Amino acid sequence: MNATPTNNQIELRPGNFATLSEALDYAASGETGCNFYSGRGKLTHVATYADLQKQAQNLARRLNGLGLPRGARVALIADTTPDFIRFFFACQYAGLIPVPLPISLHLGGHQAYVTQLRRLLQNCQASIAMAPEGFLPFLEEASTELDLALIGGPETFASLKEAEGPLDPLAPQELAYIQYTSGSTRWPRGVEVTQSAVMTNLSGIIQHGLQVRPGDRCVSWLPFYHDMGLVGFVLGPIASQLSVDYLSTRDFAMRPRQWLNLMTKSQASISFSPSFGYELCVRRLGEDSNEPYDLSSWRIAGVGAETIRADSLSRFAQTLNMSGFKPEAFLACYGMAECSLAISFAPLNKGLEVDRVDGDRLSNNRQAIPFVPSFTDEDQARCSKFVNCGVPLPGYEVQIRNTRGDVVAERESGTIFVRGASIMSGYFEDPALTKEVLSPDGWLNTGDIGYWIGNSLVIIGRSKDMIIINGRNIWPQDLEFLAEQQPEVRPGDSSAFSVTGPDGHEIAIMVVQCRETDLQKREELVNRLRSLVHKDLSIPCYIELIPPRTLPRTSSGKLSRSRAKADFLSRIQWEELVPMLSTTARSA
Repeated sequence: MNATPTNNQIELRPGNFATLSEALDYAASGETGCNFYSGRGKLTHVATYADLQKQAQNLARRLNGLGLPRGARVALIADTTPDFIRFFFACQYAGLIPVPLPISLHLGGHQAYVTQLRRLLQNCQASIAMAPEGFLPFLEEASTELDLALIGGPETFASLKEAEGPLDPLAPQELAYIQYTSGSTRWPRGVEVTQSAVMTNLSGIIQHGLQVRPGDRCVSWLPFYHDMGLVGFVLGPIASQLSVDYLSTRDFAMRPRQWLNLMTKSQASISFSPSFGYELCVRRLGEDSNEPYDLSSWRIAGVGAETIRADSLSRFAQTLNMSGFKPEAFLACYGMAECSLAISFAPLNKGLEVDRVDGDRLSNNRQAIPFVPSFTDEDQARCSKFVNCGVPLPGYEVQIRNTRGDVVAERESGTIFVRGASIMSGYFEDPALTKEVLSPDGWLNTGDIGYWIGNSLVIIGRSKDMIIINGRNIWPQDLEFLAEQQPEVRPGDSSAFSVTGPDGHEIAIMVVQCRETDLQKREELVNRLRSLVHKDLSIPCYIELIPPRTLPRTSSGKLSRSRAKADFLSRIQWEELVPMLSTTARSA
């Protein structure tokens, strides 16, 4: 079997299909497929799309033998294996709705993971559930006393009898899958995505966002249960008949240089990551930068899924300049699961466009006025930097509205609203929450804050994360950036939020992971950060140092400020906190 399927001599039909099953049928007509690698770079599985189609259709007949009603939910623990893709598409052919569920990235959190799985199984009202090897005990424990028709691993389903009769795949107007959001600001929600919605979005991504070419090849370590990992790097390559090489998210976290090794080995041209993935590579490369890489074929280094950190990406490009990586390969994008995946893309081959604005004007007046540079440190501290995420895909309407609901002018910040064919049907079995964010005429309140530069979108952050102190809007990223510039703190090791004090006033808090054990040095770090926050943002801030690897993250690896806040409040007693804050305010 060919371990490295090629794309030569293939006529692309980029994403122009009515359903996902049609897309796999098309992909199966070519020679492409997917390869799976271990954390040590060993090829473990090869699956051509022709093989996946045949296996998925065979499995679909076995699932039909269970006699489930059309549209029944099938919960799939979404580990990075061929089994997940096979089961996902078996559901497409069988008329069932796959529901990808997260794997546990933190092996110590057994009970927390079981509790999470149980809530998701209940929420999606799963009829059957599958888990790969290693995760089946968690699934079995989570499903105790739940009324599921069948729970098992791939071998359990392989022993089922096939139903007779033709397959009846999901139709364009039916749901393609339910995608759970990462839950960075609240409990994960089940996003209903129809066949027509995801296929419209894939067509836009393939034809306009990426402008896929024959010969392109993908590499991904993104989780299959996240929208960028599932839509971008499972469904996208299939709909464009591109080969893709997979490394699991856990293996990437342990050995991030394997991402670069795979890019070198396969000479891949497309790979995406949140900012922290690029940061993690640079951090590990600093330990040993002698390993040779060839990244000259990497034409699209996508970045999205969280606030884009231009400084971190610049360090990545500088570090790997000798390996042929080109900074113009960076491609900023914006999207969310509620829009299937993508909303906007920056122009190809232009790199990152960073907008520098006056932070005080943005916080106080919500105006993104270009920053006028000066030579004083105090003035430089007022500069806030945001990455331009480009123009919306064709067919999408985007508005930025203020708190009154009025559409704002260019360079005025507000909440981003989107309308288009890829918007979700709603949140599964949650009409009240759906009504909160989706209007009767189809406008989705994204909950994100941004502004226009011409016809391009600039994303500031999540509205729910905003810290409001004395009427000023403070973005948590500004606080976290100050912490991460300190030698004791690594990128992604800080989380900022606010809490309401007994007197009803909001108080800024920053929790920082710190490896330093010397008490005097820890105190020096706290005092330094407190002083910097006051100098740059003119607010008091309580700083708490916590051990490494204790900040909570979502299933997709993002920092969860809401959970960090809950954890902080569970640790701190108000009678202890108030005197500390009084001291903080006085010393600041």
